[in-house]
This record gives sequence, C-alpha cells and structure tokens, in this order.
Amino acid sequence: MPQLDSAAWGSNPQTPGGGAAWRSNPQTPAPGAPEDELDAVGAGLDSLDAPAGDRRPSFWKRFAWGVLPPLGALALLIVIWQILWAAAFWPEAQLPAPLAVWNEFWGIVADGQVFGFVWTSVHRAALGFLAGVLIGTPLGLVVAKIRVVRAAIGPLLTGLQSLPSVAWVPAAILWFGINDAAIYFVVLLGSVPSIANGLVSGIDQIPPILPRVGQVMGANRLSSARYILLPAALPGFLAGLKQGWAFSWRSLMAAELIALSPQLGVGLGAYLNQGSSFNSMETVIAAIFLILLVGVGIELAVFRPLERAVLRARGLTSSL
Repeated sequence: MPQLDSAAWGSNPQTPGGGAAWRSNPQTPAPGAPEDELDAVGAGLDSLDAPAGDRRPSFWKRFAWGVLPPLGALALLIVIWQILWAAAFWPEAQLPAPLAVWNEFWGIVADGQVFGFVWTSVHRAALGFLAGVLIGTPLGLVVAKIRVVRAAIGPLLTGLQSLPSVAWVPAAILWFGINDAAIYFVVLLGSVPSIANGLVSGIDQIPPILPRVGQVMGANRLSSARYILLPAALPGFLAGLKQGWAFSWRSLMAAELIALSPQLGVGLGAYLNQGSSFNSMETVIAAIFLILLVGVGIELAVFRPLERAVLRARGLTSSL
C-alpha cells in the first residue's frame, strides 16, 4: 500500500487544518476523533442540567389551579353536610345546619370580633415561630455537625417532636402562671424540635464534596454554615420550617384552649372554648373553620410561594 507523505496530506483541500500540522502536534485530536464526540455529549448533559426556561403559567391559570379546586372541595363538603342535616341522623345540637353556622360566622365578622380573635392568635403564633427559628436553626446546625451532640440530644429532639403539645400546658401554667409566657413556652416546645430536625435532615442530604470545597477555600465553621450548609440544605430546611409553623399553630390552639384569663384576651382557641362552654355547636364549628382558614391562608400566602421560588431557583420544578 503506498504511503502518503506529509506534503501530500497537507495539500488535500478536504483535510481541515492541514495534515502537516496534525502530524507535527500528536496531542491535537484528529477530526472526528472520540474526544470531539465526548465534548458533544458533555455539552448535551450540561444543557440537560441547566434549569428549564421560564415557562411559568399565566396569572389566571395559576389562580384557577390554586383557588377553584379548594372551593370545589368546600362546596362538596357543604352539600354532604346539608344532606346529613336534612336526614336528621343526629339532633340539631350535635349537627347544626350549614346556614346556622354561617349566621354565627357572619355575626362575628359583622361586629368585628373576628379580627380581634385572629390577630390575638396569629401574632402570638408568628412571634413564637420566629423565636423558634432563632433557637432551632443553630441547634440544628450543632446537632448535624457535632457527632457527640447528635448522639446525646438527637433522639430527644425526635421524642419532643412526637410529644403532643397539650401535655406541656399544665406544666407551663404551674411554672409561669396563666400569662403570655406560658403560651410562648408551649409554642416554642412545639416548633423548635421540628425546625431543628428539618435542618438536620437537609444537611444530611448535602453532597460531602460541598463542605470539603469550602474547607479547601479556607472557610471557617461560621462561613461554611452561612454560605454552604444553609443554602445547600434550604429545601429540607424549608420543609422543617413548614412543619415548625404547623406545630406552632397547633401548640398555640392547645394553650389557648386551656390557659384562659381576661389578661390574655380572646384568641381563636378561647373562642372555641366559649362555644364548648355554652354548648353552642354553631360556635364550635365556626371556630374550627376559622382555625383551619388561618392555617390554609398562611400556607398559601407564605410557604407555598417561598417553596416554589426555592425549587425554581434550583431548576427542580416549573409547575404551578
């Protein structure tokens, strides 16, 4: 077989770049070499890893998906309720008509009492939750990163998280009296374990390479926690915050139901207790509806947009 010299190879106009240059630099991959194919595959994988384009639905579509299904479920519940009431399976004192509950609810709205009930409870829950975040966040960091602390109090946090908050109310009353301190104590014990455990779970899911990169770049413990651990653990931490708020709200209702005093004002829990004391099922159901409405409202107005923003920033979702 005849051999082609370098001049002949370089003079071939169909050979890009010239064969002489390729022979003189053996590290330069030949056209069509496997390195070019690997580069193309890598570019394709990079494009798959990149976040998808902004395909956010329109406002009306998001409004329809966010409002119409809950309203439909509520309407179905009211229809079933009306049918059961009309069938008279239970006496009126146990199952009042939906219209009677509506009249009770509209009565406290018309005279403005509902705003005082909601404000009294919501501002307590918000302050207690913020205090829980300030305590639970560093506690979660310490438990997640220090092995002996995790072995010592990790199971205790899990146990406190599963303990019903109402169990702390009698002890809080005996320790602090019937005042705001007792209520905030119960709220803190309900929220702090959930927030700390959520952060621990989020840190456990961080790839080990990220903290190592921070150490190589000279980050100390505080900088690593601020710039690496907390941002990387944010999705899991956000789930812990949602659960912490839920436990704060539940703990507050338990405390307001039991710790009754004129100096504490009337929150939603005290309003529910009034309905029970006066054997008014309409008041009880109206109070339950208000408690549920506030919980759903906080979820839709605060946590769901925050969760969507976090997931969208990481390219994890483009849904509603």
